[in-house]
Amino acid sequence: MRITVFGATGNIGQAVVNEAIARGHQVTAVTRDVRKVSQLPAEAYAQVGDVNDIQDVIRLSKGQDLVISATRPTAGQEKQLVDIAESLLTGLRETRTRLLLVGGAACLTVPNSNGGLVLNDTSLVPPAWKDIAQACFEQYQHCEAHENQNWSYASPSALIGEGARTEQFRVSEGELLVDETGKSHISWQDFAIALINEAESATYVEKVFTAGY
Repeated sequence: MRITVFGATGNIGQAVVNEAIARGHQVTAVTRDVRKVSQLPAEAYAQVGDVNDIQDVIRLSKGQDLVISATRPTAGQEKQLVDIAESLLTGLRETRTRLLLVGGAACLTVPNSNGGLVLNDTSLVPPAWKDIAQACFEQYQHCEAHENQNWSYASPSALIGEGARTEQFRVSEGELLVDETGKSHISWQDFAIALINEAESATYVEKVFTAGY
């Protein structure tokens, strides 16, 4: 496949780029900062571009099979997530390229909660995380309402970070995954596997899915 990755120098983005290359896909790796181009793998086609710029989205998605966006705003700029979704969905509507958008867990339902959302569960979303969780939820709502419905929304577990590439995880449509101890977590590397699996299968188009242990 021909895959463009926005946010290619971030933690998830790097893992996604490496996983896609390892599987033989042609990767266009995009960063906003020209100084970070040297951090990208030599096997990737490195590009400088801004996911907030519709013209950059169009330019970098022409002829591609899929765009994966794994960008994250800085603290205080959480509301940019909705603008990012709008830029991607509008630009990709023109090039007819499928979108795999990495968001947050806020829109997932909590197991055994009668449909309660992660967004409203204070045990999963402490006050310090509320702004980013709310922005992620609004981003997902924007995808649902947009006229371009050629997207999949990927929600990580409640916790995502450093860890092993185990290949031993589960995937769920719409419901948070927790392990036998009640913890919801996954490594960047395993989440990247789940993302490239979805890139190849297009199982969750117009849907939200998550991966966890």
